[in-house]
Amino acid sequence: MKVSVIGAGLAGCEAAFQLAEQGINVDLYEMKPQKYSKAHSYSGFAELVCSNSLKAARVESAAGLLKEEMRMLGSLILESAQQCSVPAGGALAVDRELFSDYITQKIKSHKNINVITGEVEKIPEGYCVIATGPLTSDALANSIKELLSSDGLSFYDAAAPIIATDSIDMNIAFSASRYGKGDDDYINCPMNKEEYESFHKELINAESAPLNEIDKRDFKVYEGCMPIEVMAKRGADTIRFGPLKPVGLRDPRTDHRPWAVVQLRKENADSTMYNIVGFQTNLKFGEQKRVFSLIPGLQNAEFVRYGVMHRNTFIDSPRLLDCYFNLKANKKIYFAGQITGVEGYTESAASGIYVGYNLGRILNGKEPITLPKQTMLGSLAHYISDETVVNFQPMGSNMGVLPPLENTIRDKKERYEMLASRSINALKELI
Repeated sequence: MKVSVIGAGLAGCEAAFQLAEQGINVDLYEMKPQKYSKAHSYSGFAELVCSNSLKAARVESAAGLLKEEMRMLGSLILESAQQCSVPAGGALAVDRELFSDYITQKIKSHKNINVITGEVEKIPEGYCVIATGPLTSDALANSIKELLSSDGLSFYDAAAPIIATDSIDMNIAFSASRYGKGDDDYINCPMNKEEYESFHKELINAESAPLNEIDKRDFKVYEGCMPIEVMAKRGADTIRFGPLKPVGLRDPRTDHRPWAVVQLRKENADSTMYNIVGFQTNLKFGEQKRVFSLIPGLQNAEFVRYGVMHRNTFIDSPRLLDCYFNLKANKKIYFAGQITGVEGYTESAASGIYVGYNLGRILNGKEPITLPKQTMLGSLAHYISDETVVNFQPMGSNMGVLPPLENTIRDKKERYEMLASRSINALKELI
């Protein structure tokens, strides 16, 4: 039995390695060095483009917890990172070229992996793992679109920030739907006239993130989901008659209609995360934290993910994939990495581990393993396959994606330690 893996980035290398270690023959396709994307320049595999950091090393952090789970599952990427690390305080950072060279050598020297150089324009027959990342070549992207037979392939992120539910001040915010329709589906953050005017002033004067050349060219794409700061500049009341309209709502503290209302909508079925409705934004992350924390009820908000607007190829995973990253419509095709909507280096690599490990088990006549939702990787797999997620956007590791603890712990440090301990114990039990 042979599996085709397209893309020798972090996810593709992890998937190929996991398969090969289980005795499965792998054809690993990589278009470099014959062809490079606009972001890549090094000929080696698993090239780190944006940063040489794999984020925090502390197990009680979201990124550190995910890395610990990856170690327990036999990650090639983390093996390389340990060998090629450079001092970076509390983060795990690497020498990029040594990191890539180590992985390239491991992959190319494996007896069960055959590396095929050149661009893949059509999806190969048989079992296949598509791990081509956010800059999938145009020809293959078109082939993927044909495969999905829908608008399931997106080329742009236009995402609003997401807030951890337990960081919302419900002494100020309140649950309700407009005119009482629905089951209190929204959390509402009411503003009086003075609060609104202060927020509006800070919003229109906040600093935006710089656009790269691709995004400058394609920024017109975002007119249909305009950044909140751009909309606010069109007039003092534009957003108050738009996403912040207060109609159909009454503040239970005053029994009056607020001057403006910022609404939060559930991001996942477990209600551990809420997104800020209509707040697609291109503000710098620090500015998002500063300005959006001015919203009543969000003064202590923990941002699970900041808003982003940039080119990014990913699929509508909740409608297309199951929790094993397997295409529902074709059980021989899997996706892994950022094209699935997991965001970040370690997240991409982790998804590749999960896909490769389970596909290897299936081809060896065994049942796939289902990672517990209490684990970081299990929660990410659940998130990308959760059909209740509306307007799906990429998600990185964060403590907010995990199911809440049985007992409420107010101290953030202690809560994170307990979440990490629960995750590790759940994975140990599975292993």
